[in-house]
Amino acid sequence: MPQLALSVDLEGLDAEAVEDACFAAGALSVSYSDQRDDPILEPAPGEFRLWPSTRLQAVFAAEAASPALLQELAAALGVEPARFRLESLADRAWEREWLKDFHALRCGRRLWICPSHEQVDEPGAVVVRLDPGLAFGTGTHPTTRLCLEWLDSRATPGIHVIDYGCGSGILAIAALKLGAASAAGHDIDPQALVASRDNAQTNGVADRLLLVEDADALQPGADLLIANILSGPLCELAPRFSRLLRAGGDLVLAGLLEAQVDEVIAAYAPWIDLSAWASLDGWVCLSGRARDPAGPQ
Repeated sequence: MPQLALSVDLEGLDAEAVEDACFAAGALSVSYSDQRDDPILEPAPGEFRLWPSTRLQAVFAAEAASPALLQELAAALGVEPARFRLESLADRAWEREWLKDFHALRCGRRLWICPSHEQVDEPGAVVVRLDPGLAFGTGTHPTTRLCLEWLDSRATPGIHVIDYGCGSGILAIAALKLGAASAAGHDIDPQALVASRDNAQTNGVADRLLLVEDADALQPGADLLIANILSGPLCELAPRFSRLLRAGGDLVLAGLLEAQVDEVIAAYAPWIDLSAWASLDGWVCLSGRARDPAGPQ
């Protein structure tokens, strides 16, 4: 179906108002992009934070984009029609466009994350099949990659793993493919649990992966707990994580920036001596072993 893309730089405009006006005018979708390569560091859960210089792009069916579209939007927002740019989009299978930019990724010595349209022929490769989806975790973000590299180099066969904030299930699935006996994944987002279940089935490990939305359903005694979430929740969860690990169990934390390392280490000090295991692009992965899983309450 032929489509048109309307774009506008949001300087001085309310993003929600522009988005609402576009949908009211018949937009099929709205997306945002950064125009100056400004970083957005750690938005709070559920927060939608824009870049200092943001461009909005709305896609319309060609027949819905009447000559009056620009005038209609300009009047609704109180700006000049020249503020908007309208261009034709090539007729493509958009649901497959991501394939061009998502390729097999090696994480460590033997672990690979591979989309469905590629193959890994490396001898001895441990391959996790994963396509991008709605849940976080494809291996391309530095925090996920650090966790995968830790698993590749340090995880031992036969262990029980907890993946806290499992997203796509990538870390639990990788641990199982590397020889873990069982894994439990927890996420507060129901879509993440659906994605984790589907990905586990694709990789043939669904029978060894327990997925729970209620964190209280997680059983203590884990040999490894791995959490790739934000630094604030990581600090708050220190007592819970210490109770879920067995004495001597490994804790791996990611999702924190270099400036947040000391705060997270201090939060776990009563139970676990954490240290930086590796860093990538300003992100840090911490690891340590539990001294006392009961710990102070």
